[in-house]
Amino acid sequence: MKDDRQHPIRHAHTDRDTARHVPRTPQTESSSYTLAFTDEDFLCREDLRPVRLQLELLKAGLLMDERGIESTVVLFGGARIPAPADKDTARTPMLAQLSSQYDEAQKFARLMTEKSIETGCRDYVITTGGGPGVMEAGNRGAAEAGGVSIGLSIVLPHENAPNAYVTPDLSFNFHYFAVRKMHFLMRARAICVFPGGFGTMDEMFEALTLIQTGRMARVPFLLFGRDFWNRIINWEELAASGTIAHEDLDLFQFVDTADEAVALIENWEPAPARSDIPGR
Repeated sequence: MKDDRQHPIRHAHTDRDTARHVPRTPQTESSSYTLAFTDEDFLCREDLRPVRLQLELLKAGLLMDERGIESTVVLFGGARIPAPADKDTARTPMLAQLSSQYDEAQKFARLMTEKSIETGCRDYVITTGGGPGVMEAGNRGAAEAGGVSIGLSIVLPHENAPNAYVTPDLSFNFHYFAVRKMHFLMRARAICVFPGGFGTMDEMFEALTLIQTGRMARVPFLLFGRDFWNRIINWEELAASGTIAHEDLDLFQFVDTADEAVALIENWEPAPARSDIPGR
């Protein structure tokens, strides 16, 4: 992270390094003597949660600003969807069938990254959750195009390192789901949702809720795989029951191919602002 400091006060890095070489005494060995910003146990205290939330919001935001990232294309999707070459290892026949979505995500990310490169990799930057499956496909397509992509990972018991295609200095790791989801949406120029499970649906419905309630501007919101989404969610029944408005069904569109999605994004015109605040 670059340092644009102009003031003459001694730098925190200098004091951190100096403190490492003080004589070992009962006083300096006490945790109370450790500099607060280098004391991991102190930072992990329950009452320091507001500070940790702020740090997670700041770190990724500052680094993306320094890279000049102005807008992103967000890909949500399942970690369990295999690449077509690996579909024989899928847990279920349906997951094997959904491997075609890996190809579409990879192609879509490649096409959007070609567009991003024209902007100096400032706009249309592919952003995923940094994991396997559809996320890997998105970062992979961006790498194939010769551009950059962002990975917003989160610490989970069953996942390891980010996928190998995330641009290394745009690979972030989070403790708080809420802060991670903020970073997904703060720069989003388009949101693309591929088949997935609880995590994907959580991300999808939070984004839709923000747009529905006017807390986020409308952007192209594309659901890849019409058959999947219509099997999983009865959208029309939600509207018919009155729990959402019929107009809410216009907040997103179904697509089946990367080419279709790119065309919709390139030709998208925002709808007029709605005067109502629909019920949730």
